[in-house]
Amino acid sequence: MREDLKNRLCEAVDQKFERQVAFLSELTSHPSTRGNEQSAQGFMADELATRRYEIDRWQIDIAEIQHLPGFSPVLGPYDDAVNVVGIHRSRTQRGRSLILNGHIDVVPAGPLDMWDNPPFEPQVADGWLYGRGGGDMKAGLASNLFALDALAACGLAPGGDVYFQSVVEEECTGNGALACLARGYTADAALIPEPFSEHLVTAQLGVIWFQVHLKGLPTHVAYARTGANAIEAAFPLIHALHEMEHRWNASEKRPAEYRHMDHALNLNIGKIVGGDWTSSVPAWCVFDVRMAIFPGQSIDAAKAEIEQVILDAARDNAFLRNSLPEIVYHGFHAEGYALSRDSSANAASAIAVLDKAHHSVSGVVLQREAITATTDARFFGLYADMPALVYGPRAEAIHGFNERVDLESMRRITKATALFIADWCNTEEV
Repeated sequence: MREDLKNRLCEAVDQKFERQVAFLSELTSHPSTRGNEQSAQGFMADELATRRYEIDRWQIDIAEIQHLPGFSPVLGPYDDAVNVVGIHRSRTQRGRSLILNGHIDVVPAGPLDMWDNPPFEPQVADGWLYGRGGGDMKAGLASNLFALDALAACGLAPGGDVYFQSVVEEECTGNGALACLARGYTADAALIPEPFSEHLVTAQLGVIWFQVHLKGLPTHVAYARTGANAIEAAFPLIHALHEMEHRWNASEKRPAEYRHMDHALNLNIGKIVGGDWTSSVPAWCVFDVRMAIFPGQSIDAAKAEIEQVILDAARDNAFLRNSLPEIVYHGFHAEGYALSRDSSANAASAIAVLDKAHHSVSGVVLQREAITATTDARFFGLYADMPALVYGPRAEAIHGFNERVDLESMRRITKATALFIADWCNTEEV
């Protein structure tokens, strides 16, 4: 890429950066928790239409994706799950195609009184934007969009087809990204600006979600010894699951990407509900579990071991052995994915182009990182044979209180993304 074009693209990002921050603030103000993404998706679709992209906005149909690899089971209705894709079709086809992917859904804010400011009233202070979803990952959606804007400001467009994806369900299933694949959206590479501090993600874990349903024997608390407490019955099962977690993290179980980590796989009891009355021995309990798996680790084998661990622990309980728990899978059925294992020339080329773009903007070598979370990258890398580059801004307290994103980091990511697009896709005049 010519040096003058690099400079022009970076200057174009700088010139529109105040507008980009305002865009991010507006997008973050939409409380797009699962099932409530429509207003944010409407805003995104309007912004893409204003820029004259072809708009594809559709309701996800479970029947169209449930047979596909990577599908995650869901418990609730799907009449509120809407994806938005903005499409640029190149006139010249001089370069390679690209998917710019990001998710619009955010996790719940939790107790509002534990935030310094309301989570959906974004605040900018000391170079950070605060608000739920600002970091994870609406800043990434903003960087994708304003990187394309930088090309347009220079009188250019990508010389290959580009699909700007704003998807739902990343935080719980990934079915939004899967629905894009089912709809036919593929490309030579995908770029996903998740907030991992301007590092290139070389590997990510898989995730399994499940619920454990327990039934007790209710009675008045005055006669508690004659009943069976379903909530307390969960405790030994949880203990057994944590022992399994310890075994899975053993050094001999770790693949090369995670050999340096003592505890990459985390089990989390994310939610527990049960009982009906304080003075009644609870008749029921349900607890929700998230367990991670390594890239290459079989989901089916992991589920079989999870089930065996729970049933063995239940059979050690005098009551539960005659009232065995029910295990219900919902949400993530996500395989791990390692970009580092993609030996294709296409992957090597994409990484090299991103390396160069990052260095041009930051002046430092692009760091690689294996992460202990999951992203939508697995759909592109595992099921569509395209390298998925996860590379986004620095953010803090994601999924926590006072989530924030570093605005200067977002500026650098936007510039690097613009350079990456121009190099990977080549350019054509508008």
